[in-house]
Parts: sequence; structure tokens; C-alpha cells
Amino acid sequence: MINRVTFEKTTWNEVPAKFEAGTPHIAGGVGLAAAIDYLSRFDMAEIAAHEHRVLEYATEKLLEIEGLRIIGTARNKAGVISFTLGDIHPHDLGTIIDHHGIAVRTGHHCAMPVMQFFNVPATARVSLGMYNTESEVDALVDALQQAREMF
Repeated sequence: MINRVTFEKTTWNEVPAKFEAGTPHIAGGVGLAAAIDYLSRFDMAEIAAHEHRVLEYATEKLLEIEGLRIIGTARNKAGVISFTLGDIHPHDLGTIIDHHGIAVRTGHHCAMPVMQFFNVPATARVSLGMYNTESEVDALVDALQQAREMF
């Protein structure tokens, strides 16, 4: 970050070294290595197939909920479903289903132009991974049904 430091004067280094102060993000590198080691124990095609099955199941079950609108219906989706539920603000929805032990993200997800395009203030978003099951989707659906009944 610096080129030279004396009691009289400090001279800054040239860019980009000028902005590279401190210890590198060692913990991030260690965490990434652990994640790679963990995932290398699995067949990636099997993980992808499982995630796709859970995504299809979740999509089918969510669409059975009266007033639920899935935002974004790309043909080749990853395991993410953004949605709204009737007139319930997504922040309220997230708080309600949190009481059922269900964690979702709520807000504009750093995608304000998309929210504007779909004419929604925010969405709730469930992320599905290799560790999720159909029974967890069922628990989400039950919590959403209860939230809908509250309103």
C-alpha cells in the first residue's frame, strides 16, 4: 500500500498495489478448499438431478397455493424460486414463515429493475440445494398456506 514511510512523509505506492492493504482473505480460501473437498465426494450429475427434482416438486406445490405468483419462469432454472403471495408483503411473509422454521430471503435481491418489470415491490425467494428434500418443501407450503389464511 505504501512505497516509503518516514517520520516526515509517507509516499503511497502505485495503483493497484496502493489499494492492497492488509491480510489477504485467507479464511475465504480455506473455506473454499473445504467446500471443494466436500463436494468432490459427490457425483455432480446426481446433485444436479436431485436439485432439479426438488425444484420441479417445489414449483408444482407452490403453484397449488391460491394467490401465489412465481416471478421468473425461465426454462432452464437453477434451484431458486422467487414469488409473491396475494397482498402479503414479502417481508411480512418472511417473518411469518420464519416462525415455522422456514428461512427465505425477502426484498428486491439487488434486482430493482426486475421488480419494476414485474410490478412488485419485492419478492420472497426460496433457494433449493443438494441438501433439501420434498418434505422440507411440504413444510414451506404448509407455512405459506397458514400465512395466507392469516390475511
